[in-house]
Amino acid sequence: MSRISKKWAIGLIAFSLIGGGAAVAYWSAGGSGEGDAETGTTVSVVVNQTSDVSGLAPGLGAQTLSGNFDNPNDGSVYVGAVTAEVVGTNQAGCDADDYTIAGSAPVNAQIASGDGVGSWTGLTIQFNNKPAVNQDVCKNALVELSYTSN
Repeated sequence: MSRISKKWAIGLIAFSLIGGGAAVAYWSAGGSGEGDAETGTTVSVVVNQTSDVSGLAPGLGAQTLSGNFDNPNDGSVYVGAVTAEVVGTNQAGCDADDYTIAGSAPVNAQIASGDGVGSWTGLTIQFNNKPAVNQDVCKNALVELSYTSN
């Protein structure tokens, strides 16, 4: 093989190894498809009372209600405020109108997932003093409260 032939052969091999890969062609094509995603939902949080309220009696001051939450959701949920109402007692003749819930319990926070999380306070309960009425029917009454959050 002559010197030119050898140079030409080496050049052809070099071109094939280096430059040959740059000559790539392709076809392009558009496409379309479909898919979907689903949002979840939440379940209600449970409002817990953690304050110990005892000794309610006519003429005594109001006692503070406070608590936390059980959030069974996978993530945090926003709670704006907690409200309460007296729904009754375990004593006949001792009614919800013998008690007053007052104040407000703004939370305005994300409540983490879990039990006993977050906190609320600001509500009070007081036994209503009715001077012209014998209120003995409310002695030892267990007052039933209902809490709501939004």
